[in-house]
Formats: sequence, C-alpha cells, structure tokens
Amino acid sequence: MLSQIAASDDLVFFRPHQFLVRDNERPEALYDILEGWACRHRLLPDGRRQITALYLPGDLCDPLWSLSPYSHDAVVALTNVRAVRRPLNEAAGSDRGKATALRLVESVERQSNWLVSLGRKTAMERLAQLLLELFERMRRAGLAYGQQCALPLTQTDIADATGLTAVHVNRTLQAMRAKGVLDLHSKWLRIPDLSALRDLAALGHQDSL
Repeated sequence: MLSQIAASDDLVFFRPHQFLVRDNERPEALYDILEGWACRHRLLPDGRRQITALYLPGDLCDPLWSLSPYSHDAVVALTNVRAVRRPLNEAAGSDRGKATALRLVESVERQSNWLVSLGRKTAMERLAQLLLELFERMRRAGLAYGQQCALPLTQTDIADATGLTAVHVNRTLQAMRAKGVLDLHSKWLRIPDLSALRDLAALGHQDSL
C-alpha cells in the first residue's frame, strides 16, 4: 500500500468510532482505504444496527457517492483508519472515473451476494460466506498469510452484518470450529480448508466474492 501513495495525495486518519460520513450527509470526497477497517451501517429507530458494507484496505469508500448527492447510511471506522481523500470532482475525471465505475460494479455485485445470504441462507451459511469473503478480500490486498488473516470484528459486528444475534453468532462459530472449517481467535481468522468453508457457505464454483 505504501508504494501507491503519491506525494500529492491527501492522507487522512480516522479513529475507531469516528464517522467518515454521517447518514443523510453530503459526502465531499471518496476515500481509498490504505489501512484499517470501516463499515457502512443503518440504525433503526429503536437502535438496532444493520451493517450494509465493510471497507477493508484496498477498498474505495464509497463508489456510490459518485452517483448520489447524499449518503443514506453512515460510515464509521471500526479500527484506526488511514486513507487517501479523493475529492468527488476528481473522481469524475476520465481515468479516475473508470476506476470508480469498476469499484461500483464490484460493490453492486457484493451487495447482491449479501442480499441472497441474508434472505435465503442459514446462520452457518451466512457466517461461512462472510468470513470467506473477508479472507479473500484481505488476500487480494496482500494481507493474508497462508490461510489466515486479521479480522478486527467483534461478534456484535458480525451479528449486525449477518442479521443474527451475537449469541447466535457465538454458538455458530463454536459449531464451525468443531467442524474444523475455521478458527477465529484474538481477532485472527484461520481457515484450514478453504474448499470446505466454500461448500459450507453454499457457494457455487462460479460465485465470486
């Protein structure tokens, strides 16, 4: 990631729980995430939270802002985040615009996968799909080590991303650990058998993550 930073880049930093943008706020820039994790979420009137996207190193937050004048969901840092700030008018330039469009396509495909998971899959299938997706994204960013990677999410974060309760997530993770398909300990994810976890997630061979 460091090699991709130009001297002219506008580096910004966010602390855990700090907003990159609030709900119904007009974003002024996109953010290329260099380090750290963030999430997009929506709160219901009673305080319940649904995480609608996760941003990892290498992600653009958020390509949807290039099309809409407002962010309907809030985006908040889950860890310390370091990012390059890209003004929205810059993102519309020819080369930058093409890159943003590609990121937008990836975002839409990922949202479609999440929709199917939330609507049709069992708790174990949902967790398997989410954790496999996050591992693959970390691997593409060069941040996986063998078949393991950092996973700085709490069980509440995982619950809010999968539409489950934290208790249900805990029980399901224990069952998955007993099956030997993954181990999640001290915010570190290890997947001994990627193929077995993919089968558990009810993913076809052509399904992308």
